[in-house]
Amino acid sequence: MFYNADGGLTTLGYTFVAILVFSLIILIAVITEKNKKFGTTQIAFTSMAIALATAFSFVKLFSMPMGGSVTLLSMFLVTLVAYWYGPTAGIMAGAVYGLIQMAINPYIISIPQMLIDYIFAFGALGLAGFFRNRKNGIIKGYIFGIFGRFFFSFLSGVIFFGMYAPESFSMLGRDIPLNAYTYSALYNGGYIFAEGVLTVAILMIPAMRKTMEYVKGMATNTLTRQTKNA
Repeated sequence: MFYNADGGLTTLGYTFVAILVFSLIILIAVITEKNKKFGTTQIAFTSMAIALATAFSFVKLFSMPMGGSVTLLSMFLVTLVAYWYGPTAGIMAGAVYGLIQMAINPYIISIPQMLIDYIFAFGALGLAGFFRNRKNGIIKGYIFGIFGRFFFSFLSGVIFFGMYAPESFSMLGRDIPLNAYTYSALYNGGYIFAEGVLTVAILMIPAMRKTMEYVKGMATNTLTRQTKNA
C-alpha cells in the first residue's frame, strides 16, 4: 500500500508521510511554544529546516553499504531547529526528520533497531539546543548534537550489526583486529564525523555565522526588536 515493488514510496505513501510530518511539526509548536504570538513563525521555520535537510540529504558525497552517508549539511539543518527553539523542539524535529529518512530509504531489520537508528539517533541532533544561548553556540551545539547521533548509531552497530564486523582490516601493511565495538565506531564515526568536520569548517567562516545569527533573529521574532534597539 505504502511501498511499491522496488521498495520506494507510492503516491499514498508520500501522502501519508506528508500528513504525518506536518502533524508532528504542529505538535512541536504546540508543545514547545509558550508565546502564541509567533507560533506560526515556528511552524514555518521548522518546516523549512526539515524540508531543506531532507533535500540536502540527497546530495551524498559518500554512502556506506549498510546505511549512513556523508551529505551536504543535512544534520546541521536539523540542528538549526534546536538552535532557534531549544532542545525539546530540536529533539522532536530530529525525530520527524528520522521518520522521513526511514520512509524514503528504509534499512530496517527490527523494531528496536528502527527506533535507535531513525528516531533516537536523529532525535539526538536536537541536543544542540542546550547550547543555543552560549557563545559560538551554533558550533558547540552542532558538535554536541552529532556526538549524540553517533552514540545511538554506535549502539545500533554493536547490537544489530556487530555480526558483520570483519575479523581484521589492513592498514599500513598490518592486519589490525576488529570486534563489534571498534567496527561500529569506525563505521559510524567515519561518515558522521566526516560530515561534521566539513560542516564546522563552513561554520567557521565569519559571514556564515553572521548569516545564521540573522536567520535566528527572524525565526524567533527577535530581529525587529534588535533593530529597534540598535
